Amino acid sequence: MSTSSCSFKDRCVSILSCKFCKQVLSSRGMKAVLLADTEIDLFSTDIPPTNTVDLIGRCYFTEICKCKLKDIACLKCGNIVGYHVIVPCCSCLLSCNNGHFWMFHSQAVYGINRLDSTGVNFLLWGNLPEIEESTDEDTLDISAEECIR
Repeated sequence: MSTSSCSFKDRCVSILSCKFCKQVLSSRGMKAVLLADTEIDLFSTDIPPTNTVDLIGRCYFTEICKCKLKDIACLKCGNIVGYHVIVPCCSCLLSCNNGHFWMFHSQAVYGINRLDSTGVNFLLWGNLPEIEESTDEDTLDISAEECIR
């Protein structure tokens, strides 16, 4: 991912919950903007949410970029809350991105900033432990290096 010229370490970590049923969907959320349209606010996470959302429907592509996407729905209420970037396009991989491929619509989820271990300050991404859990998620078929070639 093209994160070398961009820094996300000073962003707050958020707990993301479904607006429809209040189910916590992720404890590693970040406020984000859509790379293809920076007017659209989103939340994102770096770890596939487990036991809270599931992929639904067919894969699709946007008109703005060539990313391959699939919707995700809350397992508690069934509402669509976002999408998973199955295969990012070269344009998005080469732009300033946070490396997150699980996106949540701001109309469907809300975020509450997490506190650090002191309980006083907001937890920042730069202080968040590396991914603690392993996933069965396939590695992406394309990398930023392949786009440059």
